[in-house]
Amino acid sequence: MNNPLLAVEHLSVSFNHRQTVVDDISFEIYAGETFALVGESGSGKSITALSVLRLLPNNARLNAEAINLQGDNLLKRSEFDLCKIRGRRIGFIFQDPMSSLNPVMNIGNQIEEVIKLHFDLTKEALKQRTLELMQQVEIPEAQQRIKDYPHQLSGGQRQRVMIAIALAGKPDLLIADEPTTSLDVTIQAQILALLKNIQQQTGMALWLISHDLALVSSIADRVAVMQQGKIVETGDTAEFFSLPKHPYTRKLLNALPSMQSCLMHSIEQKPPLLQVSDFYCYYPIRKGIFKRIVDHVRAVDGVSFDIQQGKTLALVGESGCGKTTLGKSLLNLIPGTGRVVINGVELNALTGEALRQQRANIQIVFQDPFSSMSPRMLVGDIIAEGIRALHPEISPDERKSRVRQLLQQVDLPEDSALRYPHEFSGGQRQRICIARALAVDPKLIVCDEPTSALDVSVQAQIIQLLKTLQREKGVSYLFITHDLAVVAEIADDVAVMYQGKIIEQGRVAEVLTQPKQAYTKKLLAAVPVLKMDG
Repeated sequence: MNNPLLAVEHLSVSFNHRQTVVDDISFEIYAGETFALVGESGSGKSITALSVLRLLPNNARLNAEAINLQGDNLLKRSEFDLCKIRGRRIGFIFQDPMSSLNPVMNIGNQIEEVIKLHFDLTKEALKQRTLELMQQVEIPEAQQRIKDYPHQLSGGQRQRVMIAIALAGKPDLLIADEPTTSLDVTIQAQILALLKNIQQQTGMALWLISHDLALVSSIADRVAVMQQGKIVETGDTAEFFSLPKHPYTRKLLNALPSMQSCLMHSIEQKPPLLQVSDFYCYYPIRKGIFKRIVDHVRAVDGVSFDIQQGKTLALVGESGCGKTTLGKSLLNLIPGTGRVVINGVELNALTGEALRQQRANIQIVFQDPFSSMSPRMLVGDIIAEGIRALHPEISPDERKSRVRQLLQQVDLPEDSALRYPHEFSGGQRQRICIARALAVDPKLIVCDEPTSALDVSVQAQIIQLLKTLQREKGVSYLFITHDLAVVAEIADDVAVMYQGKIIEQGRVAEVLTQPKQAYTKKLLAAVPVLKMDG
């Protein structure tokens, strides 16, 4: 090979002079190649990328022999010099575009800001370059959308704006930190195809940071695996996936959910627990000076389905199709109309105390466990909150005993009750949310994308936990997700949602192996498949 574009030599990073998060690693990235750095959360992947750009927090200490960009040691560069390199020679796509974009600047100005920093262009040329970048990342109707703000765009479109900003400086190296983690499979496929296409056009190197091995196998030329701050294995993609050498690599590969799992599910019929008939949830569209209602957004448009006792129904579809709205409407968190019957009781006919008591039968686990818990409450109080509200007759001592039992059920230590949510990892926080949902002995739990942001090994643990709890307690799940491989692992039945309607439903093996609708086929075709032979 030629000389590397980027060469990192013996890099270590510690915090407060004690905690080592990157431990003496070395690697190279070559011009025009796609290099993937994979591993679980906390392994040091993102810190490694931020170290290259010297964007670490004040309490971090960086040591390295060299960080060479085309032979130029960035460690010897001043902060003034680095400001010219960041965004110009090295671009960066962050994981969460909504928190990375400025909410009070339109997207055109945010892209222009980077161009003005690195290039001396006339006002007209600047606007033309901004439009070119928006068209390059395939934002529809770029001329009309240039004045839009981030909140007016979908998740996939916001990610495209982030890519446009990262490309504005025409970088030699583009770092993409988990760029598709929370995106639907179809949007994910579009973003990856877009990055590969731009890479072929410009010849830039792409450094992909990810925990999604199926995605990595379809896009990377070389792969390095990080575990606890160390690179434990590096190799060409074909060799890496066909003959993994390190036990940790094999563990990650074994944790991947398999689409073939759906063939293993039993097909026994059980009586229905939840029956939903002709359910609607509309949002009014108001216009004019008096804000009159001129139309409605049909978020949920006449759906019907059943969930059997002790079984799992997966609800799948792209963002904006109405999945989460439907889940929240069933719990009366969002107003909806239609017939909802749980365990023979019609929820629509209930009000006041009778409705409040029925809430114990349906609980919810949200996508982001951190934002769904109060940061100022101890974990024990968070779990006990539902018991206190719905079962006031239970004594404080009994509540504490119940909390201990629930923590044990979700495989967390007893002393977790005396800690705060920020002291736990993402997977542990999700276990706390599951314990909170189980606290009032529900018959049905709505799981809203509970594993979408988790590493494959943690995801596998949460899926196994949910299956074990279902086996032991007979609880049913409405599992809302866009990950069809997870559906194959956990679901008995599946319903496919598109533009507010359920367009296809049936046994999971039947729908995933013999889909009838074109949209279902499109979803399945977009699922990244692990390429073991290169």
